[in-house]
Amino acid sequence: MEYKDYYAALGVEKTATVDEIKRAYRKLARKYHPDLNKAADAEARFKDVAEAYEALHDPEKRAAYDALGQKHREGGSFTPPPGWDSGFEFSGRGDADERAHSDFFETLFGRQAAGERGPRRSGSQAGSDHHAKVEIDLQDAYRGGRRTVTLRTPQVDAEGRLTLQSRQLQVNIAKGVRNGQHLRLAGQGGAGFGEGPAGDLYLEIQIAPHPHFRVDDRDVYIDLPVAPWEAALGANVTLPTPDGTVQLSVPADSASGRRLRLKGKGIPSQPPGDLYAVVVIVLPPSQTAAAREAWTQLAQTFSDFNPRQTLEG
Repeated sequence: MEYKDYYAALGVEKTATVDEIKRAYRKLARKYHPDLNKAADAEARFKDVAEAYEALHDPEKRAAYDALGQKHREGGSFTPPPGWDSGFEFSGRGDADERAHSDFFETLFGRQAAGERGPRRSGSQAGSDHHAKVEIDLQDAYRGGRRTVTLRTPQVDAEGRLTLQSRQLQVNIAKGVRNGQHLRLAGQGGAGFGEGPAGDLYLEIQIAPHPHFRVDDRDVYIDLPVAPWEAALGANVTLPTPDGTVQLSVPADSASGRRLRLKGKGIPSQPPGDLYAVVVIVLPPSQTAAAREAWTQLAQTFSDFNPRQTLEG
């Protein structure tokens, strides 16, 4: 996927105000409108300008876009880093139109949750629901706990410049929470109008990447390094889990990629997930004469063994 520089598309600086973005869009939209410009690339340029405006005139989308940083260049290869939009608080206006967008735009904004504003009654209006993603540690999913969550709400100041207001909330993380699950905090969304109640805040849980464990719904995976003789002869090893260490028996003749299942040791939901230790055979170094001799003897012992037999037709 290619990165799109929306500021460059509109010809404005990253510090541009809302009014400057709007003026730039109107000027370029007239210039490239297909009804007025018959150039071969006019329609494509018009779509690029419209998409850039859609991303930058909305304070929430703009703040999320800016959160990606300034390391990327127009047309360069781009993959959003994990948790890039974590902590941003968006109001659920549900105002997306039917316009076709680029893959880049859809990747950034296509899955944002949308809420509904409450109906007006007697001059009052319920506040809009807000949505945010929050990262938790894998251990939080196993044990639960109480976390302080900092949320950033995009706002436009009196001069039309984008600012971020932060607020902190104490949130109870339930044991067994999973990736993508939403926690509802009643009354923590947008303020109501008149006597209307405040909206709700929905927190979408994201389990932060872990250096050793991988999460797939309720199941958890870890690569288990074993020596060649442990894989061949079997061994009892100590295995770390997000909830403490356990003893694991590696069966004899375990090949690389074999999955050893620890039932019920995954995310402790209902029902609980499983923990899988994936065997990875690690070779010791052969830098000394003694080590090379040992490997030579092993090769002679298994001279009839062909590890590539399955590749032969």
